Amino acid sequence: MTLLRISGLAVSYKDVPAVRDVGFDVGAGEVVAVVGESGSGKSTTAHAAIGLLPRGGRVDGGSITFDGRDLLSLSSRQWRSVRGREIALVPQDPAVSLNPVHRIGDQVAEVLRIHGLADRRSASVQAIELLERAGVPSPELRARQYPHQLSGGLRQRVLIAAALAGRPKLIIADEPTSALDVTVQRRILDHLTALALDSGTAILLITHDLGVAADRASRIVVLSQGSVVEEGSSVVSAPTHPYTRQLLAAAPSMTSASREPAPPAEPLVSVRDLAKTFDGGIRAVDGVSFDIPRGQTLALVGESGSGKSTTARMVLRLETPSAGSVVFDGQDITTLGGAELRRLRRRMQIVYQNPYASLNPKFSIEDVVAEPLRAFGLPRTAVPSLLDQVALPASVARRKPAELSGGQRQRVAIARALALQPDLLVCDEPVSALDVSVQAQILRLLAELQSSLGLSYLFISHDLAVVRQLADHVGVLRDGVLVELGPAGQVLAQPRAEYTKELLAAIPGRAAQEVSTLG
Repeated sequence: MTLLRISGLAVSYKDVPAVRDVGFDVGAGEVVAVVGESGSGKSTTAHAAIGLLPRGGRVDGGSITFDGRDLLSLSSRQWRSVRGREIALVPQDPAVSLNPVHRIGDQVAEVLRIHGLADRRSASVQAIELLERAGVPSPELRARQYPHQLSGGLRQRVLIAAALAGRPKLIIADEPTSALDVTVQRRILDHLTALALDSGTAILLITHDLGVAADRASRIVVLSQGSVVEEGSSVVSAPTHPYTRQLLAAAPSMTSASREPAPPAEPLVSVRDLAKTFDGGIRAVDGVSFDIPRGQTLALVGESGSGKSTTARMVLRLETPSAGSVVFDGQDITTLGGAELRRLRRRMQIVYQNPYASLNPKFSIEDVVAEPLRAFGLPRTAVPSLLDQVALPASVARRKPAELSGGQRQRVAIARALALQPDLLVCDEPVSALDVSVQAQILRLLAELQSSLGLSYLFISHDLAVVRQLADHVGVLRDGVLVELGPAGQVLAQPRAEYTKELLAAIPGRAAQEVSTLG
């Protein structure tokens, strides 16, 4: 039975078309995934289906029916009885979607009260039950906490609990796990799909990750530039459209390609027994040792809280170790300070995770790239060649970060990091905020720069699929301890630690990839 039917949908923002003639069905109890890059129209289609188009958005044509009811004809008052009660939304960013000053339990209970499903007293009890159903441990304790006291994975489970509160027939999950570690992502999606299976709820899953779609959906709808280019149950195993093949080729989780084994090389960085204890006795890093060979990449992988970024910050001397040592190019820099540390800064640079937050929005791109040059009293004349190095046209120099795409911004961040001609680049989750095809472009760029400039990389990631494409050596961190370290081919193909095996098993799309390979 068809529950949601979208036909000929056209949506524009201030007369600029965003969606053109989109159509597909979602059956009762079915999981349908809509995939595509940023700007493809995925979220616009989903938000039109729940009547939540952002300001300036307008439906120009087509129809959306739900359970035989015309959604486009509903008034604001009628929408209030449908939204949350019959169609629920699990949004992408729980940090934005949860009220920071209200307790978790109250936010879930509010959905029950709004739809008249419980009074104030019983809503609190039911909220705890919903949190438990959504896989939140110690739900009584969590219900009394505030969003900032929960991890990203737990906050996303709270949003699922809120979505389940109205017992909806359809849940629209808009990139519900894109900001989460792969193991947390797997647990969240396992739970969401199991709940849907138990209750017969349909799920419309919006994602840019074909691996996630292949694992979870019975049918996949591929959107490109606001139009459906392909739809079906065999989109991953037998794609027919060039754009779908492009997405598959770019998705790290859908390819087994890895680097050739690296030749032996002298270490640029040697870390020995590194440890960091924060106030309150929290041991973030515990006895970590590794080398970063010259001109090669060491990837540190693990979940949030494993100690990856803290280790990287100690290597960069942005954080002082509690114990252990960091040797850079033969010099012990563990306690370096003052002018010596400042000189060292020229040889070690960082590329951050979020290209939207790491660039000053008030600066022109030229000023952003020239900033480290100015700090060290060097001429700005190198800016055009730096932009050229990261394959950006000279014309972007006059633009502001807001005028660039996420991939272009990350290229600017890399150009800025290269300005002082460093020997070591620390890349802290540099592609996790990007679409898969843009990810692939940035990873290729990093590989080319390493080859041409002889750079060494410390690459921080939670995603072993991404690491497989760039790393020569891999270290796996868990709770601040290095549980595995070795050549990338060995660690990724024949892992010894159970935790490494768990991370590998969590890579989305692995089952579909194996079926495709066998076929």
